[in-house]
Amino acid sequence: MSTLADASRDATPCIVAPDGSPCPAGYESDSDLDDVLEDTAPTSSFALSRFSSCSKRVSWTSRKLPLAIFSSFFCLFAFSQLYQTFGPEGSASGPERLENSRWIATSHSWLDRNLCRWFGVCGVWHLNRDGWISNGEQHIGRDGNTHNNSDPGKSWNEGTSDPAEWSEAERKLRDLPSYVFDYAPYVHLYSGEKYWPCDIAQHLLHTTPNLNYTPIQASSTHLNLTELDTLNQWGRFVYLKSNDNVEEQPRWLLGKKNIPNMPRSSEENDTAEDTESVHPESFQMMGQELDVEDGLASKNDANDREAAREDLRRSVEAAKQTRAKAGRSGAPAVLVVVDKGNGVVDAFWFFFYSFNQGNMVFNIRFGNHVGDWEHTLVRFRDGKPEAVFLSEHDHGEAYTYNAVEKIGKRVSINVLCSIELDCSQFFGFGLASSQSVQPVVYSATGTHAMYATPGTHPYVLPWGLLHDETDRGPLWDPLLNLHAFTYNVANDSLRSSTLSPLAPVGWFYFMGHWGDKYYPLDDPRQYRFAGQYHYVNGPLGPRFKNLGRKWICQGYHGECIIRDELLPPRLRLKRWVGVGEGEEMAEEDVRRLFGPSESEEPQGMSTRTDHID
Repeated sequence: MSTLADASRDATPCIVAPDGSPCPAGYESDSDLDDVLEDTAPTSSFALSRFSSCSKRVSWTSRKLPLAIFSSFFCLFAFSQLYQTFGPEGSASGPERLENSRWIATSHSWLDRNLCRWFGVCGVWHLNRDGWISNGEQHIGRDGNTHNNSDPGKSWNEGTSDPAEWSEAERKLRDLPSYVFDYAPYVHLYSGEKYWPCDIAQHLLHTTPNLNYTPIQASSTHLNLTELDTLNQWGRFVYLKSNDNVEEQPRWLLGKKNIPNMPRSSEENDTAEDTESVHPESFQMMGQELDVEDGLASKNDANDREAAREDLRRSVEAAKQTRAKAGRSGAPAVLVVVDKGNGVVDAFWFFFYSFNQGNMVFNIRFGNHVGDWEHTLVRFRDGKPEAVFLSEHDHGEAYTYNAVEKIGKRVSINVLCSIELDCSQFFGFGLASSQSVQPVVYSATGTHAMYATPGTHPYVLPWGLLHDETDRGPLWDPLLNLHAFTYNVANDSLRSSTLSPLAPVGWFYFMGHWGDKYYPLDDPRQYRFAGQYHYVNGPLGPRFKNLGRKWICQGYHGECIIRDELLPPRLRLKRWVGVGEGEEMAEEDVRRLFGPSESEEPQGMSTRTDHID
């Protein structure tokens, strides 16, 4: 029989006992040590002590794995509880907490519901993309479900206003200052963009109004831009839900037909003059086609005046065709001009996309939503551009006009008009000062957030884990296809301008969301981690972008910093981006529309505004 000392000496040590000597090799459990004690008579109390120490250490090692698992779950639970208590969700109101409980209860899985409640991990099994597509197959680029073959472009001329009935005073309220067009912005869309600009009239053909998750009307029935505000009778929780599974990427959602026209190569141009007119930096309007000196004011004969008027219209149409060779998108921009008095005029340029693709963190995407409104605001003081605001997610950034990048000149004609000719209808087609220069902004891929520089733009999370990306992709000139309006903040009235006299205004007063309500937890496309959803609410429209803002920044609260230089993206880490289910109506707008005591709108309450077309 070998001695204990021999076993200790010949084997490779695995554990060191308290006295510094090794434990016998191969004794990985208490039972192993018991077998040795049966076969080996300890020669001293030291040997017994040594075996006792090694047994305790081996026993502790065998408990490490369960303890590690327990500690991990405890830490996850503690973090989740701290986040839910002190994070954005912790400040949620009673109705919001109730809605969250109902959202979690939609899941059919007991495990999923409790993981969501206790650990903030919701829909973890929904990360499998196979469940997002019908029958496991993705039909990319199909036409989508619509039962209406009407031309959406026509609905932009179906307003109820009759320009012939406008008084001179009414016409002045609808006039647009020419300097608004002098300094209209250009937009660089991302070169690898997947979701391009869209027309809201087309968007309506592929959506169905829902009161939360309940359809209000049949999917085969479509409201036009004039009628959209009739949905306000259902309150402010109406959502324009897509008729298609957006994960299947129907054509109307992608907007590829609205990619701005690119400049033609020199081989495709007939003349050198045509080449110059194509490039955005050197638009030419061929002003010699108009007899400026002998303008309409010098025509005395009625026939001559009518002929001159027709010549002017033909010239402007020719100018439009020339400019359309580059930078024109089939998706119209929306211009809302707000005169705030004391020489201050805000020009809001709104851009619409049918889908917003959120960004990814650790290869998991958050923040998708149907419908996307972005805007650039140029503020004027006494006719001079003073500052520019760019919308980025929930808020944005402001710059002095001198700080932002600019591009070329829109060279144009100065036309002398008679009182009888409404020249304002031709503004927007290059009739600007030859000395004007236009700001350039950049639209981020997927999210369409607007920035002043190309590059990578991190926000919220450190180390660039969450970021937008911009570059010098297709150049969009919104001046080439737009519908323009004037807005009075005091009485909340939107008017079609003299540039777009037949444009409807009902769409502007729609109080609901321009996309789906954030999907319930039982939807295989939905998940939520740390308060961030895969799919969030669609956005509210331009009426709820604080058009009456005193400072140029969008938010109702907080400081407004107007930068006088373009900082590198790494120095502009932003932490103002909202979390949760998506955009909701600001409390200021709720009080404005429903009164100071209304936090929730009674169902069926109508708040249609007596607006002016």
